This record gives sequence, C-alpha cells and structure tokens, in this order.
Amino acid sequence: MERLRRRLESAEKALSSLEKLVVLEKLTEVERDAAIQRFEFSFEACWKAGRQYLYDIEGLDIGSPKSVIRSSREVNLFSDEETVTALNMVNEEAAVNCRFGWKAKYIFVAGYNHQL
Repeated sequence: MERLRRRLESAEKALSSLEKLVVLEKLTEVERDAAIQRFEFSFEACWKAGRQYLYDIEGLDIGSPKSVIRSSREVNLFSDEETVTALNMVNEEAAVNCRFGWKAKYIFVAGYNHQL
C-alpha cells in the first residue's frame, strides 16, 4: 500500500507540473515542447499508479496502459467517458493536444485517490 501512495504522489506532482504550462494562453515553441514532455511523463506516472492500485486493491496484475485503463472501467473507477478520454491519450497524437489532456489525467489520478 505504501508503494501505491508513492505512485499516486508522483502522479500528482507530475500533473501539477504539467498544469503550470497548459494554463498559459500562448505557448512558445519551447514551452510547447516542455508541455508535451510533461504530458508524456504525467501519463506514464498515472498509468503506473493505476496499475499499482489495481494490483494492491483489486488483485489484478495488468501490464499495459490500455489494459490498466480498461480494467479501471471494469472496477468502476472510470466512467465510460473517462475511459474513452484516457484511451485516446494513449495515442501519440494526443500528446500534441496536451492543453486539453491534463484534465483527463487529473481525472485519472483523482479516481484512484478517491478510492483510497
């Protein structure tokens, strides 16, 4: 359970860092690149937190981001809409549109924290 808490804290920190960039109205090229990198890091931290939650709490051993997202829906952590949004973020093109992706990532982490 301690590992799960650490993973959730890491995901929250990553999302906080991402949010600082995506709330800006006009991004420079460097800020945009930084936002994309933070998006990727945030997604990685979030799905790994989800994987740990499913293992510790639900007893499921899942190995991929898409499987973690689908399993999160199956155990009622996500709504259908949240599941679709999260699955869309797995695609690389979603990283380019990260100005909107951080909201879904927040839902991802908040869903796991709510269950704890």
